Amino acid sequence: MGKYDYLIVGAGLFGATCANLLSKKGKKILIIDKRDNIGGNVYTECIEGINVHKYGAHIFHTSYDDVWEYVNNFATFNRFTNSPIAIYKNEVYNLPFNMNTFSKIWKDVYTPEDALRHIEEEKQEIKTNPKNLEEQAISLVGRTIYEKLIKEYTEKQWGKNCNELPAFIIKRLPVRFTYDNNYFNDKYQGIPIGGYTKLVEAMLDGIEIRLNTDFFNNKDEYLNMADKIIYTGALDEYYNYKLGKLEYRSLRFDTKILDKVNYQGNAVVNYTGNEVDYTRVIEHKHFEFDSTSPKTVITFEYPSNYEDSMEKYYTVNDDKNNQLAEAYKKLSEKENKVIFGGRLAEYKYYDMDDVIKAAMDLCENI
Repeated sequence: MGKYDYLIVGAGLFGATCANLLSKKGKKILIIDKRDNIGGNVYTECIEGINVHKYGAHIFHTSYDDVWEYVNNFATFNRFTNSPIAIYKNEVYNLPFNMNTFSKIWKDVYTPEDALRHIEEEKQEIKTNPKNLEEQAISLVGRTIYEKLIKEYTEKQWGKNCNELPAFIIKRLPVRFTYDNNYFNDKYQGIPIGGYTKLVEAMLDGIEIRLNTDFFNNKDEYLNMADKIIYTGALDEYYNYKLGKLEYRSLRFDTKILDKVNYQGNAVVNYTGNEVDYTRVIEHKHFEFDSTSPKTVITFEYPSNYEDSMEKYYTVNDDKNNQLAEAYKKLSEKENKVIFGGRLAEYKYYDMDDVIKAAMDLCENI
């Protein structure tokens, strides 16, 4: 028998939720993380009195009543509504695509019927089943919206031309025929007051944590330290890449402190043209409403090819990688002691609420 009931590898939202729920059931928990902070990619750091999202913008949104009730046990959420804007060659557009966007693109658009007429006319360009992302996007929203707000942004994001990317990447696009700039349709939305780090700290209160601790430096020792292991790291790394390496996309951040109160007037501004290399600029103080700082903190976000030692942000779920991931998952299903969960361990994209919901379901099943 191990010293702990559960060793949890990774102090992100999946690991923290499991640690919290299992500890409430009387289980003895050790949670480790190779980073020097808890929270995984939702980690926030206070700089100049502003809670800075160190690993990119995170806006919590959910329609799960139980998830919303759960997270509100640990933090009070503000009423932040995600209403990003897009800048394309000095033109400003609202996101998601809605009547404000359409009336700016086409000067004769005033009603939903006007917008629909333009979109339906342009969609007719694609006569057959879309063979790539470009054709898929045009078949959904037409060429004008595609070229201004999708094409160059997507090419920066993925590092490939849109006609070289598979169509399935864009299965659907949010198109709304209302003057509503709220990006999400979920019942609940907001940012934890005080930042996500404060939220995760509350979740892990009283639980033993070891940071700067790499599971793979002493894998055998850690495997014998607990009766069960919940592993949230990369699926292929656990098996030392013996079937091959899964592909990821990464991000690079350039954060600056500016001696001004307000830089861009919005929390998130997407740059959809290729005149700049970054995809968006985040101004962190706009996520919360009570910042009295005379300065502001902004972050330029640059997509990047993944290289060893970089953070894995996006899984590349094409056929090749999905098949490889399935082969690894078959190996993981044979494990008696190790449970795999979360974005990296399952090789899938997860919203924050889905991560927490999956962890809640896992603990219920346990």
